[in-house]
Order: sequence, then C-alpha cells, then structure tokens
Amino acid sequence: MKTYRPRTPSQRQLLSISYRDVLTGEKKPSKQLTRGGKRAVGRNNVGRITVRHKGGGHKRVFRLVDFRYDKKDIPARVETIEYDPGRSAFISRVVYADGERRYVLTPTGVAKGATFIVSLEAPILPGNRTPLSKIPTGTFVYNVELNPGAGARLGRSAGNAIEVIANADGYAHLKLPSGEIRKVHEKNWASVGHVSNEEHKLRNFGKAGRMRWKGVRPTVRGSAMNPVDHPHGGGEGRQGIGLRRVKNIYGKAVGGIKTRHKKKYSRVFIVARRKNARERRR
Repeated sequence: MKTYRPRTPSQRQLLSISYRDVLTGEKKPSKQLTRGGKRAVGRNNVGRITVRHKGGGHKRVFRLVDFRYDKKDIPARVETIEYDPGRSAFISRVVYADGERRYVLTPTGVAKGATFIVSLEAPILPGNRTPLSKIPTGTFVYNVELNPGAGARLGRSAGNAIEVIANADGYAHLKLPSGEIRKVHEKNWASVGHVSNEEHKLRNFGKAGRMRWKGVRPTVRGSAMNPVDHPHGGGEGRQGIGLRRVKNIYGKAVGGIKTRHKKKYSRVFIVARRKNARERRR
C-alpha cells in the first residue's frame, strides 16, 4: 500500500494501491476492446432511482472483458496488466497463438509475459482454466461458471477465491468467500488461482471528494430526516428511532434478516448458507 506525506489534511489518512508496482504502464486501453455508453447510476429504464447514493462520477470507458473463455486449447500470453475503472480487479490484455487479443481478469502472481491455456488437460497453475471435475480438492479457483458455456459468474472481485472442498455425485462443493457452501456441476469451468488486487479492501480514500469521483453520492442518516421521509425520522432534537428494530427507508427491517427467497430455484444447490449480520455478531 502507498502512503503520502500529509501536505494536505486529506493526505494524512490517504492509503492507496501502489499501481506502479503492478501495472505495465499503458495509459489507454485498446480501442478495439472497449465501448462507450451511458451508465445507469442507480436508475431504471424510466429514470426512477432504484439504488440510492449513486450518480455523477468520472467518465468511464467500458472494457470488454472475456468471461466465456471459448478459445480452448489455444495458448495465450499476457501482454499488459491494466487498471479497469469498472471493476475492483486488474485486467490483462492477452494475445492468443492465433493472433486474437482479449481482456481477461488477472490472477495473483501472473505478470507480463506469462502464459495460460483453457483446456481439458490444463495443468493446475494460476490462470489456467479447466472443468471443475479436473480440479483437485483444496484448490482455490475464480471465474466459476454456474451453467456450462454461460461464462464466469462466481469469484470475480478483487482478492476473491473459491475453495473446492469436495467432488461427489457429479457436483463440486465450493466454499464461497461469504462462507456459503454451494454445489456446482462438475462440467462447469473455473480458473485456477486468486483474483488480483487483494489490497483493494485496505484503501482509504482520505476525503469525500474522491468518493464523488467514483460516483458515490452522500448518505443521510434516517434519524436526521422527517417522519414522512424515513421511519427513523422526527422528534425534537436528537431522538432515538423509537422502534424495536432498525429499518431502511422503505420500512423493511435490516441487520440479521434473511432476504433470500425461500423458493428460489437454486436453493437445492446450497449445502450450507452464509451467516447473516446477527449471526456474525455472536
């Protein structure tokens, strides 16, 4: 992590990632592997806010990251390691042996010039991709598919890794970063290793302005609002919320409440569910 000499008040607690030690120096992404567009910033198709505290932020160029890995048995070489403003992990521009270039997620320990392959017989090395049936128990993986050929869905955030803890009855039992243990069909593919940028969660932005650059708008306490605006609002001066349980702006209880739908289709694949907030406090 990178610290700063406090020439300004915000730099006193500023803590950022040493990008110079990881990235390869390219300032602009490949134009053929990017596209523009307008971000939704928490609005739905009719412009109504569906996720609060989002809006503004610096303009971004969307990188077309390959999560399908449909070029099998063709070795690829890492050309660059780049920053992606749209995700927490680093991305790599790779060139396949047939000359095609794509962006992929960068695993930890993979540097410029490294090679990987997507194959049924791929060795268990960081970056290589193979079906879960070929991966031994105890191995950490990322970019895991939920349906064959549908592309990676699990284990894509910075520093994340999923542990293969068992293989039985045609399914691999995976321990997710949340603590949930889930069954995934052994025909699904996964990449070996950990996602890069494990220091992402240690950052300290130092000032509110940097959060605005990222598109995060201010959060107002419910107890500072009026009763019409929030269940916690109202009262003369500073008052308690007057409720037995904390609620959100929509009147739903928060903290230790199970929110997963009881009849969700994937419920049969959950071996052990993750702990909620109340259970983690015990």
